Amino acid sequence: MPGRPPLRQLWIPLALGLVAALGLPPFGLWIATPLALAILIHRVARRGGVFLPMLAAGFGWFALSMSWIVEPFLVEPEIHGWMAPFALVLMALGGALFWAVPAALAARLTVPGPCRAIAIAASLLLSDWLRGWIFTGLPWALIGHAWIDTPLAQTAAWTGALGLGAITLTLAALPALIRPLPAVVLAVALTGGLWSAGLARLSQPLRPDSPARLRIVQPNAQQDLKWDPQWAAVFFQRLLDLSAEPGRRDVVIWPETAVNFLLEDADPVLPAMAQAAGAPLVLGIQRRDGSRFYNSLVTLNPDATIGAVYDKFHLVPFGEYVPWGDALARIGIGAFVAQQGNGYSAGPGPVVMQVPGMPDFQPLICYEAIFPQHLRGLDQRPSWLLQATNDAWFGKFSGPYQHLAQARLRAIESGLPLIRAANTGISAVIDPHGRIRQSLPLGVAGKIDAALPAPLPQTPWMRWGNAPVILLAALMLGLAITRRRPDRNLLA
Repeated sequence: MPGRPPLRQLWIPLALGLVAALGLPPFGLWIATPLALAILIHRVARRGGVFLPMLAAGFGWFALSMSWIVEPFLVEPEIHGWMAPFALVLMALGGALFWAVPAALAARLTVPGPCRAIAIAASLLLSDWLRGWIFTGLPWALIGHAWIDTPLAQTAAWTGALGLGAITLTLAALPALIRPLPAVVLAVALTGGLWSAGLARLSQPLRPDSPARLRIVQPNAQQDLKWDPQWAAVFFQRLLDLSAEPGRRDVVIWPETAVNFLLEDADPVLPAMAQAAGAPLVLGIQRRDGSRFYNSLVTLNPDATIGAVYDKFHLVPFGEYVPWGDALARIGIGAFVAQQGNGYSAGPGPVVMQVPGMPDFQPLICYEAIFPQHLRGLDQRPSWLLQATNDAWFGKFSGPYQHLAQARLRAIESGLPLIRAANTGISAVIDPHGRIRQSLPLGVAGKIDAALPAPLPQTPWMRWGNAPVILLAALMLGLAITRRRPDRNLLA
């Protein structure tokens, strides 16, 4: 078809997508992301046939950054292993459409040249935002995530993760807008200025830590053994032993689905759990209410009574629940990850929880922490964030590191410390600047005893959210579309 590149030429954008993904954990080569995207946008902004090159580039980006998607299917490879390659290909193609479709639409509405480059960059940014909402949302591997391990990530306190994407795409669009030398100078100046501002923010002293002491328990219960009755007893005893070790603690925290029994069946062992903790215990556990099951976080008081209960509300589609699950259950299709019934039911929404003797906190179960919008709109501001997770599903290569990085970004955006209890790692104490103070690596059983960092004042992003970045992207897209005549380099 006229204007479409030959299929043999798609290896170049495919390679550029793969290189761009090297900016994300566990690689952390942040400079690779704006450089690869700069070459990509420069190429597609000056020629026809945008859809296929952007589809190839998006496929490379998501195939590498989301490669952990195969790991859940390999927990029981004899049953689910055959689905792993299909899951990776379909996930990569689905993500690639979020690059190809908006870029192709932007190209059809603009003429080749700088205006097309602006339109493509703005459309990719808006697509990243949309990806956090559509079909329940999956804001994983956003373009701005390449900066999480750098001082420039502190900009998220004003702009959020989406703003980091805007910075990346601005850098990437510069070579298509102006001559090479001015583009390099502007890119270095912008990066250097924001980097220096981030260093300045990191150098500011934090408030003194809270007097409260935390104990985070990481039992290292491997996913393929976790629900085996014999091994479950071993892991439960490990939780008790680590909780009971000497040392002051004002609260003990266990990870998501820390035990293999329901809350309603836990009465015989609640006294032993309370005694081992020696303080209020916050633990992940499944619970039943009638015919419904919930993935929950509950507090256990020192007298072995149940306190506050939080039910996870942002569930993983096809993992923790199946859309139209009641109908599909009749033919034997249930949730993949959920261990009870045909999937979990959703809780009412974000809450602030209280534990006796501790500042109030907002609970986040597993991948709820990748959704920045869940931090806003609460009736009261918590003093800290608690993420209870089971990253054993994500393997040991990229998934747990990316999940941890996004949790760090939530701390920066909110100005709140984040405490992370992970079944197999990485458990961590993260300060409100997103820095890891203490952590336990993957595949290790242990505990963290730490002070609770104090929060910062409310950040600008918590007040404004993503609205300024979205409006700016929409404005740039609109300006690029309204300019219909052919363009030259702006400084030519």
